[in-house]
Amino acid sequence: MSSRDDGGPTSMSEHQVSVPGATLLYDVHGDLADGVTPLLLVASPMDASGFGTLASHFRDRVVVTLDPRNTGRSKPDDPGAAVTAQEHAEDLHAVIADLGAGPVDLFGSSGGAANALTLVAAHPDDLRVLVAHEPPMAGVLPDREHVRAVTDDMLATYDKLGAGPAMAKFISFVMHRGPVTPAYLEQPDPDPAMFGMSADDDGSRDDPLMANMRGGGVDAVPDAAAIRAAPTRVVVGVGEESATSTTEGEMAGRAAYAVAELLGLEPVVFPSGHGGFLGGEFGQTGKPDEFAARLREVLEG
Repeated sequence: MSSRDDGGPTSMSEHQVSVPGATLLYDVHGDLADGVTPLLLVASPMDASGFGTLASHFRDRVVVTLDPRNTGRSKPDDPGAAVTAQEHAEDLHAVIADLGAGPVDLFGSSGGAANALTLVAAHPDDLRVLVAHEPPMAGVLPDREHVRAVTDDMLATYDKLGAGPAMAKFISFVMHRGPVTPAYLEQPDPDPAMFGMSADDDGSRDDPLMANMRGGGVDAVPDAAAIRAAPTRVVVGVGEESATSTTEGEMAGRAAYAVAELLGLEPVVFPSGHGGFLGGEFGQTGKPDEFAARLREVLEG
């Protein structure tokens, strides 16, 4: 059964807020009013365009989507600079303050989930409910040192050869299931053409994913004490296709189990995988109807 609200289009307005080192753009779908709790849909490095399908299932709410720093319309002063989870969290804090409608509910996907957990620790009154779906916080995993070695190799490849070869390594890595061992880096380098990318280097070094990696995002560990002390109701989500434990499945899914354990929570299983909410965005389709229904259930508690 679909949870989509087909009651017609809602109004959408674009807003911007200046933060140290960048100008952020975000969209408000619907009309803010007193007593209304907005729902923020946030990812990183994915921009707001990836949430079109998911947002369409929540037309009964005011939905806010954001282009994080370095992505889409949100332009940094230095596109090549490293971006930390703390900077992303402060960016989210600035957007919520600009909305003037907090505390808000937030669904965070991937890096957006990790950044939102950092936000809860730093600004505990910003969020009413956080659904953190597959935060790729490898710092909580037993194989974190090997994951760090893999991402260091990606960054070295990016700096030397450009985005195509580095992204081929990234895609291969996110498809890897199970703990990372030293043998992982002994494999032949993947061919970018396998993933429809060029091996040619165009000279650019402004990829937002690489900026997040350079900022140490993969080493992040949530501040469990601060998160537990916050008034925010935190839910950690994991895709049914992504992982089944800290040792079985893809890294982001395994990390979700480890984060949940650190916070003393049981992870909530969502339909599909890491991008289960996608409905054709970027050529990927999960189970968006089922995913949205599960998210609505979790948000309503």
